[in-house]
Amino acid sequence: MMLQKHDLHHEFPEYSEEIHHLKMTDNHFAKLFKEYHEINNVVLKIEQCVENTSDDFLEQQKIKRLSLKDALFGIIKKEQASA
Repeated sequence: MMLQKHDLHHEFPEYSEEIHHLKMTDNHFAKLFKEYHEINNVVLKIEQCVENTSDDFLEQQKIKRLSLKDALFGIIKKEQASA
């Protein structure tokens, strides 16, 4: 099975400049960005069968990742609108 990349630069390639700018200037965005990528790495390891866990735990991590992605995208759009 081919695994999809879910890092923000693959999810939103058209916003790579905004993502970089926000990581450097917005502490809240940087914190959420770090948390998103930590959870994304956990999910990736589980999906690659590097780590074993329950299906419930995997689903919880995916839900957290999606929630963080939504929050990050909201910040990106707000930044873009104010630029």
